[in-house]
Parts: sequence; C-alpha cells; structure tokens
Amino acid sequence: MTEHFQTLFVKNKDPFDTIRGQERTKRQLKSALLMDRHVIILGAPGIGKTTLAKNVATLLPEVTLNDCPYHCNPKKPLCPECKEKKAKTRKVAGSERFIRLQGSPDLTVEDLLGDIDPALALKFGPQSPQAFKPGKIFLANHGVLFFDELNRAPEKIQNALLQVLEEGHATLGAYTIELPANFIFIGTMNPEETAATEKLSDVFMDRCDIIHMTYPETLDLEQSIVVEKSKKLPVEFPEELTRAALTFVRMLREHKNILKKPSVRASLGIYERAQANAFLDQRKEVQPSDITEALISVLAHRIELKPSAKYLQSNEEFLQEQYDAYLGQNGELGGGGL
Repeated sequence: MTEHFQTLFVKNKDPFDTIRGQERTKRQLKSALLMDRHVIILGAPGIGKTTLAKNVATLLPEVTLNDCPYHCNPKKPLCPECKEKKAKTRKVAGSERFIRLQGSPDLTVEDLLGDIDPALALKFGPQSPQAFKPGKIFLANHGVLFFDELNRAPEKIQNALLQVLEEGHATLGAYTIELPANFIFIGTMNPEETAATEKLSDVFMDRCDIIHMTYPETLDLEQSIVVEKSKKLPVEFPEELTRAALTFVRMLREHKNILKKPSVRASLGIYERAQANAFLDQRKEVQPSDITEALISVLAHRIELKPSAKYLQSNEEFLQEQYDAYLGQNGELGGGGL
C-alpha cells in the first residue's frame, strides 16, 4: 500500500479532509502510512480519532477480492474453500474494508481470531480447517483494522494481536492459523481512561508508533467544527453567544482542578441544546438563558474533578461556581447563573 500512499500524498496535501486542523497529527499519520507502520492514536475522547481512522480507509484503492469471510486475494487464497475451488470475486471499496474492534474487558481471543463452529465441526470434523469460523481480524485483510480503546482489552488479546503483527500467524487452542498481517493497524487510547484498563506491554508498544491528537487548536477552529457538525433547528444562534459558550468550555479544559476535560462533544451538545431550548420557548433566536439551562445537563457528567477538589464540591457545584465567575467577566452571557 505504500506506493499508493506515495502517489496520493504527493497529489493531495490534505487527504484527511474529514478532520479540521490537527495538522501535526495528520503529518505524523501520513509519515507512518508511507512506511507501513502500525500506529496508536493517543488523545482525549471526542476529538475525532475514529473519524480520522475511517478517513484512512476511504483513501484505500478499490480492490478485487474473493467473496468469502477471509477477504482472500484471488491470486493467493487463504481460506480452505478458496484453495479448493475458484471463488466468486467482487470489487471492495476502501470504506468497506474498515473493520472495528471495541476494546472491553469481556472481549475474547475468539472474537478477534475466530472459533470452531459446532455445526461445521460435526460436518467436517473438529480438526478440519473448514470447521473454523474466522473472526474480525480476517475481514481486515487488505484493509484497516481499527481497535478502539485498545487499553481496555485484556492482556491475552494484546498477546494474540502481537503474534499476528509480529509473526503473521496466530495460535488458537490446538490450531496455528496462518494470517499474513496484510492490513493497516490503527489503535486508539484515551489518556484519562482509568477504569477497567490494562497496561499495554512494552513489547506491544514497541510494535507501534504513538501519534498524539489534541483538542481543536483555536477557538475559531472549534467554532467552525461545532457549526458545521451540529444538528440545526430553525433558530438563529448569534455568533457572539457561540464564541462565549465555547470559550467557557475551553476554559474548563485548562482548569487546574479538572482531571477529565470536556470534549468537542460537549461543545456540540451545548450548541444543539441551546437551540432546542429556544425552539421550545417558540423563539427564533438563542438567548443566554438557553445556554445556561443546557450547561449542567451537557457538562456535569463529562468532567471529572481531581481528588483534592471532588471531596469539597460536586461537579454541579463546581460548574455553577465557575460559570458564575465567568458570567461576571462576560457581559454577553448575562442571562443569570446556573
């Protein structure tokens, strides 16, 4: 795939057009793709990691593959059926070859690699390769294997995946499954994630490059993202109110007592809910009180205070205190405290 990306990146300076800004992240990702490197995108929730990974899949060229669960190359078939007889082929777009795994403590090696199908085992015998039902990793053949929240998956998943990335085959029980790692691996991790996480081993991390992704770099950039991506009602949202509301969210991200910061999803939520509040009151324009009414519902569960602060006040009390102080400095939001 490296030759394809060489041509693509020369012709198109910004192929990742689904993401605004993040120029450093995009450059790092292009560099990794050019050299066929496995990557882990490290960043807070709600900043576009999944969107960026999907964008990579859309850049892949359309290819002709066998119409089988393994996405076999017609010239080099992998599965027993394709090896025994000529299979039907079909053209598969890059976006169809985006395979997602969601990291969680209950994810099993069988979900990743596959398992023995009881019905097929009765038909062909438990030791027959034809009794094997492939997992999601096979569908990623010639595509993108996207592993979201990689550090929430059990250590045994990491070990199984590491074997595939390193050696091109995997072991499942008594089976050794030949699996050429002919896919782009993109994992993600949330740096603030603390619940139900597994530390990624040094050996696994050594197989990947880390690419950092941040919140929108400027207020103007975040405003353009929110206005473009949010749902709309027939209600006008004055620009000065939009900027004031987003400035408050960005201020919270910098607060010394906040451990888990509000993401762009919080900004989108405030923008949408303020419109809805104005609409319910049968008004054509958002007022400061509409933003105020939405804040607790949108923000309180999206932040986490540091231990030194959370025992002194709740998230709701903290937001009220911060918003009241912010109102005193910003007259355009003079719509009453929380």
